[in-house]
Amino acid sequence: MITASQTSGPFWHLIDFPEWADLLRAGGPNDGVAGSRITLTGTVTDGDGAVCPDAMIEIWQAGPDGAYEAGFHGFGRCATDAQGRFRFATLKPGPVPGPGNSLQAPHITLAIFARGLMHHLTTRAYFAGEALNETDPILALVPEGRRGTLIAREASPGHWNLDIRLQGDHETVFLDI
Repeated sequence: MITASQTSGPFWHLIDFPEWADLLRAGGPNDGVAGSRITLTGTVTDGDGAVCPDAMIEIWQAGPDGAYEAGFHGFGRCATDAQGRFRFATLKPGPVPGPGNSLQAPHITLAIFARGLMHHLTTRAYFAGEALNETDPILALVPEGRRGTLIAREASPGHWNLDIRLQGDHETVFLDI
């Protein structure tokens, strides 16, 4: 049976578990997993530059060893706050195998759910300064002038920022997955 699409949200409070934004929480599935601790933050804005205070961000990532299923639980979820901000505490992912014999640069995949969207949007957060960014097969598909929308910048040691623009000037590159 085919059902009609409808916009995502705004009922995030029904599925929001704030602890899911901390992948390193005591007693959680990653408690005791070794790796470089990082915080990934950002602000979600619409096409006019207004903040989106009722969006939901989900992340998926590999563990520090580049594996998706080797003892690291790489899923998190976070609602944006009144200023459109999100924040995840996690471990920096390692490089993962790509198409053929390629190696993908360390990255975190983000899905954005927000009112007005018929389907979620998917993007990636790559890390500025990673040597593998130059040869990443997915990043190479993005026009050079737009790649910066996928590159998280280190604001302070271990604190990375990636802002997400849903449309308009400086729109974030979204992947067709």
